[in-house]
Amino acid sequence: MNLAAEFLGTALLVLLGNGVVGNVLLSRTKGHVPSSQTGGFFIITVGWGLAVFIAAYCAAFLGGPAHLNPAVSIGMSAMGLVARDDCVRLCLAQMTGGMFGAFLVWMLYLPHWRLTEDPRTKLAVFCNAPAVRALASNLLVEGIATAVLVFGILCLKEAQGTMDDGRVIALDLGAIGALPVGLLVFAVGLGLGGPTGYAINPARDLSPRLMHALLPIPGKGPSDWGYAWIPVAGSVGGALVAVAIFEAIAPVGG
Repeated sequence: MNLAAEFLGTALLVLLGNGVVGNVLLSRTKGHVPSSQTGGFFIITVGWGLAVFIAAYCAAFLGGPAHLNPAVSIGMSAMGLVARDDCVRLCLAQMTGGMFGAFLVWMLYLPHWRLTEDPRTKLAVFCNAPAVRALASNLLVEGIATAVLVFGILCLKEAQGTMDDGRVIALDLGAIGALPVGLLVFAVGLGLGGPTGYAINPARDLSPRLMHALLPIPGKGPSDWGYAWIPVAGSVGGALVAVAIFEAIAPVGG
């Protein structure tokens, strides 16, 4: 298992995904969409779908499992397809990769942090915040969105994994399989992303949030740690629910 590939893949995911958020939100960028205009969320959703495709493809080429998401790795571990020790190592690679990717985003937009006045806009480049702050509902949204993501991944038919009872299931996130996963993330964003911004990945939210807290960003506000647990608990819980549903209904033999 190539942990360096998982680290680099997750860093690339965050660099491209959070990078498109910065391009849309930060002042004086070429892609800035003023708040008075529409279309910014659609651009971000397209960018994230493409980011997943490119990052997963590269990570798979380099020999990693291309999960790029601790929730996915935990779900695979719950199915017995990833050993617990490997799952821990994968999650650490993904979380540190997410931090490195966020660091690169900070460097990418160095002149624009000072030109952007609203601290909440700067925070949004790094991590999510709900459209309406209602923690129970926000947790449910993140859980549902991640469950759809993980269930869709499990239904891909590019590679095979054998479960304890002999069932053969499809589990490929790399190479050709990266394209449908990117489209899946795009669909999740369009259909389910409105309430919370669809973090669906602790390495996409918690890791950049840590970097927001640590980096010298002019005029930044707090990192909103009161919300930080929602994308983590929601995504992990949603992944486990998806695994339970899949194991209950997946046809025996493939």
